[in-house]
Amino acid sequence: MAILTEGLCGFGLDLLLGDPEWLRKIHPVVLMGKCITALEKLLRGCFPRTQAGERAAGMLLAVLMAVGTWAFSAAVLLAAERIWKPAAWVLETIWCWQCLAVRDLKTETLRVRTALDEDGPEAARKAVSRIVGRDTAELSRKAVIRAAVETVAENFSDGIVAPMLYFFLGGAPLALCYKAINTMDSMLGYKNKAYLWFGRAAAKLDDAANFVPSRLSAVILILAAWLCREDAAQALAVWRRDRRKHESPNSGQCEAAMAGALQLTLCGPAYYFGELHSKPWIGDGIRTPEPEDIVRACRMETAGSFLALALSAAVRLAGLICTGWGIP
Repeated sequence: MAILTEGLCGFGLDLLLGDPEWLRKIHPVVLMGKCITALEKLLRGCFPRTQAGERAAGMLLAVLMAVGTWAFSAAVLLAAERIWKPAAWVLETIWCWQCLAVRDLKTETLRVRTALDEDGPEAARKAVSRIVGRDTAELSRKAVIRAAVETVAENFSDGIVAPMLYFFLGGAPLALCYKAINTMDSMLGYKNKAYLWFGRAAAKLDDAANFVPSRLSAVILILAAWLCREDAAQALAVWRRDRRKHESPNSGQCEAAMAGALQLTLCGPAYYFGELHSKPWIGDGIRTPEPEDIVRACRMETAGSFLALALSAAVRLAGLICTGWGIP
């Protein structure tokens, strides 16, 4: 029963507080990033700079980060529970809060809309550069809007549904393990000269961890489109047709649902670190992108977050009932 109440309270804290500046230096993802950087430097020095050596080093890093994060957080919770049981409840609630990004995803994305309306294209490009990985210096107004909407769609799965689902299934250790995997992919999962082989294990592990959550997230977005009076029928049609167009087995799921719901085209060619990546377009482009689409995407993200919470809590509650309230 504890995980159920911790998850509900953690979700509430994220809605109320987001990611406060004063907590960012000790945020789990920040600490994970520092560990990944340190391990990368250490392991690259221990293995030969060959294809096989880099793959082995990257695989070891992926295992150490995933297993180590789960084991460390589980040990800390166990120690806290033995010292004072309420302390473990508070700690796990805080970790749940820090695994989620409901408020911050909306806040950062709406800054792009504000910049478009009030500050001009250069400010909008700067605002969107905070939330996307692509090069933004040459983006047009329409491309900035598409990039912001795509970010909401992709991060709805990575930043909300997946960590929430893993938390309700296995508590903070499993949710933090997922965040470690996702952080490794964002730092190492590039198909360039530096990370093609070293980051392969992290990328594959992230694909596996997101396989179910990404598909569940797309279905939730389609339901959210209906609740928000967007085009749910088009969302379903585009999702069924275009979800496999993306190079990633998971990223196209939510982007296809969002593109259909807002009647836009998303993805398409983009520059990363000065190199053009020819990604296919997703969606039918019934409408031209407009700043209000960013607001519509954020509205769907908020509605979808509550749907995901209800579904995750229901799964946990069903498990409790089926086991005679035997799950801790």
